[in-house]
Amino acid sequence: MDKTLNKFVADYLWSDKVVHYSPWRQKLIDVLRLGYVVLDDLTKGELTLRAMSLVYTTLLSLVPMMAVSFSVLKAFGMHNKQLEPIMLQFLAPMGAQGVEITDKIIGFIDNVKIGVLGTFGVALLFYTAISLIQKIEATFNYIWRLDQHRSIGRRFADYGSVMLIGPLLVFSAIGLSASVLGGGFVQTISTHLPFVQHLIAFATEAGPYLMIIAAFTFFYMFIPNTRVTFRAGAVAGVVSGVLFQSLGWGFGSVVVSASGSGTYAIYSGFAILILFMMWMYISWLILLVGSSVAFYVQHPEYIAPTRRSGDLSIHQCETLALQVMAIIAQRHYQARKPFSASDFVYRLRVQIQGVTRVLRALKQAGLVTENHEDPPRYLPNAPLERTSLKTVIDAVRSDGTVPMIALRVPRKPVQGVAEVTAAIDAALDAALASTTVRDMALGSEQADTAAQQGVVSVDKKADTDS
Repeated sequence: MDKTLNKFVADYLWSDKVVHYSPWRQKLIDVLRLGYVVLDDLTKGELTLRAMSLVYTTLLSLVPMMAVSFSVLKAFGMHNKQLEPIMLQFLAPMGAQGVEITDKIIGFIDNVKIGVLGTFGVALLFYTAISLIQKIEATFNYIWRLDQHRSIGRRFADYGSVMLIGPLLVFSAIGLSASVLGGGFVQTISTHLPFVQHLIAFATEAGPYLMIIAAFTFFYMFIPNTRVTFRAGAVAGVVSGVLFQSLGWGFGSVVVSASGSGTYAIYSGFAILILFMMWMYISWLILLVGSSVAFYVQHPEYIAPTRRSGDLSIHQCETLALQVMAIIAQRHYQARKPFSASDFVYRLRVQIQGVTRVLRALKQAGLVTENHEDPPRYLPNAPLERTSLKTVIDAVRSDGTVPMIALRVPRKPVQGVAEVTAAIDAALDAALASTTVRDMALGSEQADTAAQQGVVSVDKKADTDS
């Protein structure tokens, strides 16, 4: 069993007495549980390690990515100097050093002349820029327990569109909000209605914070290779925005302000670079913590003090495989829309790793296939009336099988084992070989009509979300 952060706190938060608490107290316990599991994941070190990796990749990819992103702005008459407000907002905790770093980065971007790089240079520039987002996606997919990543074509299409169109939309939104708030109509109303002037002042002050929260929310909904609900993305965006502002204030007050000692006294002329790397590390860690919050908000079944890896036993995988095949068969014969992996998670209330593992085993065995939707949905790939349940069980049991190590000396068999395994296979074959997936699916549908009426709402929700 995984070691928990604090056994006393875990026993209190996951006590059986919680069900008898008042509703507001149960909500508070839910929030504390969420904070506990996020902090527990953070202390295990994987998130901090990946944040360090992203800092290194950022140092290599920051200038190429921004050069590619904002090259399209030049076609609309914008200059790289207009990046300053956004860069200064991000580097505000570094004070005067943030202004210096912003000037240097913009100077580097100005020196990148895409027109004289040639085909190979432009391709290398795009690859360097996309590699950063690719590593971010890999980290987010790890947090979301996802095995499948975007294909190469989808990466270039999705990431390229964001890098080229995203800055244009950001600057358009900034310009539109500035023109609306500074327009004559608004100014006229504010002179007659004093509270409108207060609203304008509040909107001006809250604008940077709302943009940060919106940017975090967009990252949490776009980067993972799965469908992220707006609720999960928005909650994580608010948490990350608050952390970003709070830790930014602390970093600027405690670390950067100590100009006569501390970092400056140790690193001297390299202090700016060290401080920049430290703030990037904190920023990436905030982003990853927010992604973890989004995952737990969307998948509350993982909020447990231990064993959040989602690993299933062989027996659980066999049972899950039968359930998955029964659902696929039922929806196939009812001519209903097939399920995606997320739909199976919501329908069966199981971890996403178990579902993806079982679907991968069934796909490798040729029992199911994916359609061309995104995310893919799963259809039967073999005649269900001729596919025995023994075939389904064998597909899961043989998943991940690797050949034995080749030795020069023949292996000496262990006495009695071969007979036992043969007896197990014979018993399974006798019990399941004559029953097909169709028999199981239609038989369970007729026998459990009343039970299925209770999950109609779940199926309709899955169809609506699809």
